[in-house]
Amino acid sequence: MNKQQVTVGLGERSYPIVIQPGVLHLVGQDIAARKIAKRFGIISDDYVAALYGDTLLQSLADAGVGAELVTFPRGEASKNLQTIATLASELAGRGFDRGDGLIALGGGVSGDMAGFLASIYMRGIPFVQIPTTLLSQVDSSVGGKTGVDIPEGKNLVGTFYQPQAVYIDPDVLKTLPEKEILGGLAEVIKYGVIWDADFFNFLDRQRGNILALREDAVIPLIARCCEIKAQVVEQDEREGGLRRILNFGHTIGHAVEAASGFSLIHGLAIGIGMRAAADLAVLGGHLAKEEAARIRRLLEEYGLPVIIPSTLDRTAIKQFLLADKKTIGGRVFFVLPEAIGRVRVTDEVDKAHIDEVLDRA
Repeated sequence: MNKQQVTVGLGERSYPIVIQPGVLHLVGQDIAARKIAKRFGIISDDYVAALYGDTLLQSLADAGVGAELVTFPRGEASKNLQTIATLASELAGRGFDRGDGLIALGGGVSGDMAGFLASIYMRGIPFVQIPTTLLSQVDSSVGGKTGVDIPEGKNLVGTFYQPQAVYIDPDVLKTLPEKEILGGLAEVIKYGVIWDADFFNFLDRQRGNILALREDAVIPLIARCCEIKAQVVEQDEREGGLRRILNFGHTIGHAVEAASGFSLIHGLAIGIGMRAAADLAVLGGHLAKEEAARIRRLLEEYGLPVIIPSTLDRTAIKQFLLADKKTIGGRVFFVLPEAIGRVRVTDEVDKAHIDEVLDRA
């Protein structure tokens, strides 16, 4: 089988990212061998649980690992403290203790919530990530950022808490709706812009194969994104410096997502945010217009939106910008490209430029 493995090197807390078609059926043996916990609560939304819950339960049972499904209603609206409290009560009611662990089965919402819950339940129990969307496979399942939303903004309550292992099955991508694939590809393009111009060019050349989900294009794509994420996290686990570059497109993207009432999915909002950040970089004299045009063109060629919907209230977007967790002392920080493959983090962005970008068609 076409299998790749990436290691997130964090000393005693290092962990593997296993990328393998069909690994969802095989994961039980590997989890058993790692002796992570005596049994697991599988945290999943009701939609993903119906698709893959039985497969995972069977794989774990075949390896002699006890596990139970603990589900919540699908969607970003569930990503809140009330759901965390409900899940914690469910675990306690089933007798889960400090010797047990959690498995996140699903997309970014499930991964963020399971990780956050694992970090606080019984003051911390181990967990494993099994991401089932492209976005979570290339980004949110790796690196240990967890969190939930509150009315004032996205991911404002959370922790840094690393998983014990990440298992990525590219086969599950075939069941995703097109917009979920596109949302993941926005995060994929992000890695090319912030870190690796060759990877950006690979995405341009292989667009047809990637959109067709050809294994020989998708597996190296996922592996390269995970390698870049691992390299960044190894140098800056808690986002004190370098790791902030992973927020490229997220400052305006998160604000747009929140202003839409989360009707615009995360990845699509990030596509809009990346175009906006590139435009801000041009206005600030950091990026050549030709480079910004290349970024916009690749986003558009992948079918990603690059324009803030006219129906969204610009005042609301600005309010969410100020509430962003990357805002410090009232200063909003942006990740701005200087060239494809290199970015800077700065709070020195002219407010008039922000207004101009927010109003652009």
